[in-house]
Amino acid sequence: MSARVFGAVDIGASSGRVIAGVVDGGRTTLHTVRRFGNGAHALDGHLRWNFTGLYQEVLSGLRALAAGFPEVESIGIDTWAVDYGLLDADGRLLAEPISYRDGRSDAVIDAVHDRLDPAALYRINGLQFLPFNTVYQLEADKQSPLWENAAHAVLLPDLLAYWLTGELRTETTNASTTGLLDIRTGTWSHELLTRLGITPSLLPPLQRPGDQRGVLRPEVADSTGLSRTTVVTTVGSHDTASAVAAVPATDTRFAYISSGTWSLAGVELADPVLTEQARCAKFTNEGGVDGRTRFLRNVGGLWLLQESLRTWAEEGRTVELNAVLAEATSLLGGGPEIDVDDAEFIRPGQMPARIRAAAGLPSSAGPAQVVRCILESLATAYRDTIADAVALTGSEVDTIHIVGGGSQNALLCQLTADRSGLPLTAGPVEATALGNVLVQARARGAAPETLEDIRATLARTQPTRRYLPLANTVRSFADN
Repeated sequence: MSARVFGAVDIGASSGRVIAGVVDGGRTTLHTVRRFGNGAHALDGHLRWNFTGLYQEVLSGLRALAAGFPEVESIGIDTWAVDYGLLDADGRLLAEPISYRDGRSDAVIDAVHDRLDPAALYRINGLQFLPFNTVYQLEADKQSPLWENAAHAVLLPDLLAYWLTGELRTETTNASTTGLLDIRTGTWSHELLTRLGITPSLLPPLQRPGDQRGVLRPEVADSTGLSRTTVVTTVGSHDTASAVAAVPATDTRFAYISSGTWSLAGVELADPVLTEQARCAKFTNEGGVDGRTRFLRNVGGLWLLQESLRTWAEEGRTVELNAVLAEATSLLGGGPEIDVDDAEFIRPGQMPARIRAAAGLPSSAGPAQVVRCILESLATAYRDTIADAVALTGSEVDTIHIVGGGSQNALLCQLTADRSGLPLTAGPVEATALGNVLVQARARGAAPETLEDIRATLARTQPTRRYLPLANTVRSFADN
């Protein structure tokens, strides 16, 4: 069987890539053809994404994809969750999308909860309360002068797909992060839309991973050099959904951590858990590929480290990541920790000072001490989150899989194994892109039919690293 090629557009809050995924028999190889930066910027009193600029970067990436891999059959798109663009009736973007870190929704949370209290919301949408969930952002947008012209609210991966194909849909895994989906039925909740005063037509129809979104518009194909028969295939467009699909598990007794700018830790279930205990424990039920439920908690992530490095660079301090990680590893553990989920750490700016203040570290504490504090705090949060997921669901967990950027951080991985008392498998780093590519490949007959078989194949073919808990440092689930 000859190799087949699928393109993945994978955009995170700090960077994006266009990737060629070559599927050859049981092995998938990724080739990044273009990288580009991303970030929210102050504009018109808000933190906004330059999404039209990102689209131009995607087009440049597709040109590079066509040049290097002209046989590409399909393209899949994933990004972060909850943010969206408002389109008018003619399909024009009314303004650059506002970032979830903007904070505009803080002022409208009470207005939403006056119409639907948090317990009632949870019984329908199953979502952990986060102030930037789409449901609150939309309520804030109702105060905007743009609202009267808004015909559609389109999640960001679907907005890219719309510009590429002209087809307007909403992918289900990302829809599950909005707070407007009935997590039991997998459909938009008529009750929520009615009680929140949202016109159903604002939200495009739903589509599942593996469905064909559409062929490239002729002008897109011609401008990029891709074939006019190239399709956009719907994938797990919430990047974590694609990442979890590519966890290289060989059985079902695992917990996962998708560790990037944010961390999402939990277990995979057949059905949502909508108990009051789950709500009070701040767990969320998000849609996964093949109708699975990702029962997880959003945990502070490597944003704490990324933003600290950015702050030090702005101050003119040369802090190289590998060097500061090596120095942090040499420090004694057991120092002060922070609550990585504190809303204090959501906004950008002066992150090291805020961490020192929260941890009670002296102002003289250097980068290595701050980094050690961040990683110890994250490991503790991971341990506690997985322990809570096990207790709330009755799941049996024998191992932890950590995927994404955090899987490259040896200190974070070892600390997590030590605290949980469980072996940990780190990798693949590129789980999101692999999940994106393999859902496309499966839709076109080039990958195994079940998630279990896809995962088993990845376990055989992708590089991973195993971490065992050190006996003298273990603080396991039982110690909670």
